[in-house]
Amino acid sequence: MENIDAPDVLPVILGGDIGAYSLARAVHEAYGIVPLVLSQADCHMCGDSSILVNRVVPHLERPAVLLSTLANTAERFGNRPLLLLGCGDWYVRLIVENRAVLEKSFIIPYIGEDLLNRLTEKDRFYALCAEVGVPVPRTVVFDASADGDDPATVTLPFPFPVVAKPASSAAYHYADFPGKQKVFFLRDATELRATLAAVQSSRYEGKLLIQETIPGDDTSMRILTTYSDRDGKVRFASFGQTLLEDMRPMGVGNPLAIVSRTDETIVTEAARLLEAVGYTGFANFDIKVDPRDGSHYFFEINTRLGRSNYYVTAAGDNVARWLMDDLVLGRPLPEGLTVARGESLYTVVPKAILLDYIRDDALRREVRGLYALGRDADPLDYPAEKSLRRRLYPLVFAFRQWKTCRAAMADKRAREKAAEGLEGAGATADHRTKGTASGKDDERVASASPELPLADGLAACAKAAS
Repeated sequence: MENIDAPDVLPVILGGDIGAYSLARAVHEAYGIVPLVLSQADCHMCGDSSILVNRVVPHLERPAVLLSTLANTAERFGNRPLLLLGCGDWYVRLIVENRAVLEKSFIIPYIGEDLLNRLTEKDRFYALCAEVGVPVPRTVVFDASADGDDPATVTLPFPFPVVAKPASSAAYHYADFPGKQKVFFLRDATELRATLAAVQSSRYEGKLLIQETIPGDDTSMRILTTYSDRDGKVRFASFGQTLLEDMRPMGVGNPLAIVSRTDETIVTEAARLLEAVGYTGFANFDIKVDPRDGSHYFFEINTRLGRSNYYVTAAGDNVARWLMDDLVLGRPLPEGLTVARGESLYTVVPKAILLDYIRDDALRREVRGLYALGRDADPLDYPAEKSLRRRLYPLVFAFRQWKTCRAAMADKRAREKAAEGLEGAGATADHRTKGTASGKDDERVASASPELPLADGLAACAKAAS
């Protein structure tokens, strides 16, 4: 573990999911610093960790609770610089909206509110992409407010199936209605109208995007993480191919496995967009490649590090160093644009599940090779953890993913088989095909499926392995 020239700074991380732990691990790997993690609920992932201090604050996502908690934190640790990091869109928004108060005590590595709105309101983001020549899928915007558009009158210039998702993930986080999903995969006009009406009856007062479905499974997805310096110049880019995504309804869009890649065209397009608006700090893009012709489409931008941010660190470019060098230590960054070129397989699922999902023979061989070379990395499996209970947690997490993925894959293949029987061998339909799923992270997603008690989970793992 590197400890040379460790800065005298305390990272304060808001969140409790795997993204928060991954960021804390990156800080600990690079500098030996033990960050403070503030989360809404207790979980083994952070609560039993010895490389971070976890404080559970119920209702942390509420502005009054968050501001009070951060004020107390600043008072307690006022003798050290504090770097405030949000692992969730709503956290980042709360930080940005309260910058005038928070920046008196914290280093804030996020853009201003006007630019945040322009980028995270997806309809405005697509308009910006069109301005700078970045490709996006065809989209129809639906006003989901109570007195907005009429679901019965929506017409589409593209065929079904389609994908629908909220234009503002941060605002949608607070919506509550039966059947809520991060992303809706809709087969026909009846399903579309029912979904639009359900969202319109909820507390969500934003817009809903209806988009054409781009074919291809999870392996057609791409992920790009960039870092822009204080002058708005893109200085770092790390690109990857998603191999498998979370299969839970409220986890859609969250990668479970990523293999490192390079793509100069996509990096150039992202840099052009970011520099056009003077973006600063980390950004994370969801992109999809159309297997029919190799074209690609930008789906959205996260104005922060993503949930699967450890894929960057695992490939050899520790994300904490870019933040520390630029914002805390004031060190000059490497000249020009650094493009990550390390080979790595980020994965939080069992090897058998991943290899079973991948259908492309060449890709499966490549993944097997990375396993054989020991280039696979699970962010939860950190040797520096001292607690035996925490060291065993990755087994429990892997077992939960094994159960979820097995059930989802069996259901998917049953539907494919049924479709083949109805439409012929050449017309296999999978209406759950990834279209424009949101990659937004949700601390609550981590607990959407109740955790097994640790002892029960380990017993189940042992049984599954025998």
